[in-house]
Amino acid sequence: MNAVTHRSGLAASILLALSIQVAQAAQAGDMAVPATDLGSLSLEDLGKVVVSSVAKKPEALSEAPAAVYVISHDDVMRSGARNLPDILRLAPNLEIFQTSPSGYTITARGFSGNNFAQNFPNKLLVLIDGRSVYSPIFSGMYWDDQFVLPQNIERVEVISGPGGALWGANAVNGVINIITRASADTQGGLLSLSAGNLESSAAVQYGGTLGPHAHYRVYASEIRRRAFDDSAGQDAHDGWRKPQAGFRLDWDAGDGDALMLQGDLHDGRQDQPAGPEARSSEGDLLARWQHALSETSSLQLQTYYDHVYRRNQGDGSGFKLDTWDIEAQHNLALGERNQLVWGVGDRIYRYDIKPRIGVDSSLLWDPTRNTQNLANAFVQDQIALDARTQLTLGLKAEDDPYSGVSLMPNARLSWQPTRNVLLWAAASRAVRTPTPFDEDVIEKQGAVTFLAGNPDFRREKLTAYETGWRAQVATRATVSVSVYYNVYDDLRTVEFAPVTVLPLTWGNNMQGHTLGLEAWGSYAVSERWQLGAGFTTRRQHLRFKPDGSGLLGLAQAGDDPDRQGFVRSTVNLSDRWTLYTELRGVGPLPDPKVPGYVELDARLGWLVNDKLELSLSGFNLLRSWHQEYVFPGSDRIGRSVSLDARVNF
Repeated sequence: MNAVTHRSGLAASILLALSIQVAQAAQAGDMAVPATDLGSLSLEDLGKVVVSSVAKKPEALSEAPAAVYVISHDDVMRSGARNLPDILRLAPNLEIFQTSPSGYTITARGFSGNNFAQNFPNKLLVLIDGRSVYSPIFSGMYWDDQFVLPQNIERVEVISGPGGALWGANAVNGVINIITRASADTQGGLLSLSAGNLESSAAVQYGGTLGPHAHYRVYASEIRRRAFDDSAGQDAHDGWRKPQAGFRLDWDAGDGDALMLQGDLHDGRQDQPAGPEARSSEGDLLARWQHALSETSSLQLQTYYDHVYRRNQGDGSGFKLDTWDIEAQHNLALGERNQLVWGVGDRIYRYDIKPRIGVDSSLLWDPTRNTQNLANAFVQDQIALDARTQLTLGLKAEDDPYSGVSLMPNARLSWQPTRNVLLWAAASRAVRTPTPFDEDVIEKQGAVTFLAGNPDFRREKLTAYETGWRAQVATRATVSVSVYYNVYDDLRTVEFAPVTVLPLTWGNNMQGHTLGLEAWGSYAVSERWQLGAGFTTRRQHLRFKPDGSGLLGLAQAGDDPDRQGFVRSTVNLSDRWTLYTELRGVGPLPDPKVPGYVELDARLGWLVNDKLELSLSGFNLLRSWHQEYVFPGSDRIGRSVSLDARVNF
């Protein structure tokens, strides 16, 4: 055991022992804190927690037949996390890798991609209030473009497993739906300040009324992150800053009508190791109208517009992307046994790409400009077979511009043998549809065309089989366990051209399966002290088809750990002091090799009075740095501490 490992283990032991001693002292204290401060644990109480992403309508978490984890508003605030990727670390069924001050790779059930093979994480659908935020240019995420004030997050619903039957293509391995709070719940003024060794931020927000049934909020914020060290320990010169502003308006118009309107605007800037900075600007506007037709029927109409402009200030390369989306959804009851939801939607996106042209390498597109259309229709029926058994059947048809119509069916069966136990099983099909990066990209090395997109690229396919158990196993303890078997086909590979060696092209010559387990639970030691834990493990078996080239090996599908887990403690020390600690471990990455790591996060919060809260937070406390991923530009992730103040006025 080397000195660094020994010091880390010793620090972990001391901190965990201190947390337990403090928690026991709080448990023995005289001042009681309501149990709702730490969250309720029984399935009866979980029934009060509503999720909407599993069935595309509100339903009790205790009855949702899927591997779904909910990050609550209180979870977010206690953790001290200040950005969406760090908030998503609270979900045990996601894999989070930080690569730079603004860069993250986030996946569910593997397939994190491989930058050496020009393969990116593209099988996870992310929504903010139902607005899709993945990029249709390559089916992946720009996480530096996505920010929500932590104070405005109502909950985050994280579903591991396919969601194509409701949410469409790219909801292959999971769906993340970030749901913000209604403006009526964020009234008054808020000033939030944070100062730390790696990050500082400031935000101001005000919520008011426009009448007895209309509420609004407006906000402005800015985040600044200092440059990290690169993998060699040198200054990476990749500092990042992002100002953002936005608003939300909610109006209860009466007679079952409700209207929501919200929008955001930001302009992020990232330093480059050599040359001018890179910039990323985005603006979005979303409107949603809901109408109650009867006690058992409702109609929803949602539309949004999103504009993204990413560019390198040096060579001018980058792209503009405009998206217009509209969707109508109808929920209704058919008799006493059937709960039906169906809808139609259409999305138009237009992109304009300015190529990167250089002496050594160039990245081109043909065509550089295009307007494409994505239309869909879906239907799902929840059938009550008896008082304890429910069958869910769903189907989505989606017509994309490259591969035509994709059908994504879903069947789920759930059974509640007792009030406190839920058993469920599911079989689903999902696809990742082709993108401009798959079909239209051209890469050059000097004057030689090195790689060209494949106009015959096919959909990547998944057939998934899942089963799960969710139960209250003791008076104060709940457990959720799910097992899955995923069968993949036509995964993207790098292939030789049909006649010559160059240019290389994309193919669909990888297939295989994964088998995994996801488990998490919580235990309320007392009304003051709650423990939580989560663990996931996965085995992956991929192979090339007989006509595949095998270039770059199987590692091009992703570099993922086969296990990860956490132990979490939340203690109300008194009615004004809260201590949060989390010890998390991630297994090693196989190819390229990255050592596994164990890290500790902690936050001590002090509610000075009804208007002021101070907190001290620390992240990655066990060592000075660790590395979470490997590809060109991946940084060392260092220890960080910050002092935060939140003032309500």
